[in-house]
Amino acid sequence: MPSNVTDQKCPSCRAPLRYSPKTKGWDCEYCKTHFTLQDLKKVRTEKEKKQKHPFSSAGYTCKNCGANILVSEHTTATTCVYCRSTALIDERLENELTPNSILPFKKTKEEAIEAFKKMGIRKWFVPKEFTSSKNIQEIQGIYIPFWLFDFCLEATIAGKGIRLSTWITSDYQYTKRDTYHFEREGKFPFYDIPVDGSKHFDDALMNSIEPFDYKELVSFDGAYLSGFLAEKYDQTKEEVQSVAVDRAATTVIERLERGLTYNSHTIETKTMNPTNLDGEYVLLPVWLLNIKYKDQIYPFAMNGQTGKMIGDIPVQKSKVILFFILLSLVLSLLIILVFVGIGGYVL
Repeated sequence: MPSNVTDQKCPSCRAPLRYSPKTKGWDCEYCKTHFTLQDLKKVRTEKEKKQKHPFSSAGYTCKNCGANILVSEHTTATTCVYCRSTALIDERLENELTPNSILPFKKTKEEAIEAFKKMGIRKWFVPKEFTSSKNIQEIQGIYIPFWLFDFCLEATIAGKGIRLSTWITSDYQYTKRDTYHFEREGKFPFYDIPVDGSKHFDDALMNSIEPFDYKELVSFDGAYLSGFLAEKYDQTKEEVQSVAVDRAATTVIERLERGLTYNSHTIETKTMNPTNLDGEYVLLPVWLLNIKYKDQIYPFAMNGQTGKMIGDIPVQKSKVILFFILLSLVLSLLIILVFVGIGGYVL
């Protein structure tokens, strides 16, 4: 089935145009012209007036060089491997597949590389060569599909609490154990609870780079995807809304437990009833890095807005051994000094 592919080109010189997190606009690398979103919308409107069907290329074919673009079934934006032009697959950004909002990148590729290197500097046991630039096998800025949920959670917990009281007489110590039934309830509003809408990305990794500042969300425009990859959701909001409720429920239970004054307690029943549940489809910015070290791939992810970097770093065994040897020597020296000091005091 034919598919329309749109690329983002400079209105001045027709060179590939990419979104710049630094200038918060679109900068042409060739003619050095800067464009705002309003500029691009104006050019787009004028072009659509001239053409009855503004996007007419069939198949996933690069409009700039004619190369075939191979993408997965959920990709909405990609980059031509030959001329580096951005291609937006229009049919995957239409109707219910159109994101409500997008959070533009604020961190650049260079900042992502620097953040990765700093992770190694802060950790003493990391192999020195691990954070070398030559180990970065792949780095890509990608917009990840997320659902942001708003709802009110009506919650009730019930269980048993134990209160201990102790007193002492002249001959004995007494402890009294009282058991009580407790029940607590409340209504808790939640806003912008994020849930990853793609099965292709590790949920634990995506959760770890939170939080995002959702106040900086803007209305979706395909121009923001230029220079980056993007995926469309493959899990509907109905399929993942329980994840949002479960995340909120953990917070609610903690809040309800704070008011309990027992020495110990056990929750026996709990009910969570979400009301006014609704989800908004958004795209969030993430830098993904694949690090190859000693024939093993280490995935890293950086929040494209805040710069928070997450990933597993290998440990150099020789550094660990050296650390414990030095620690043993220091402890042995301290023990000797303590005994010498005691001996000197006694004499």
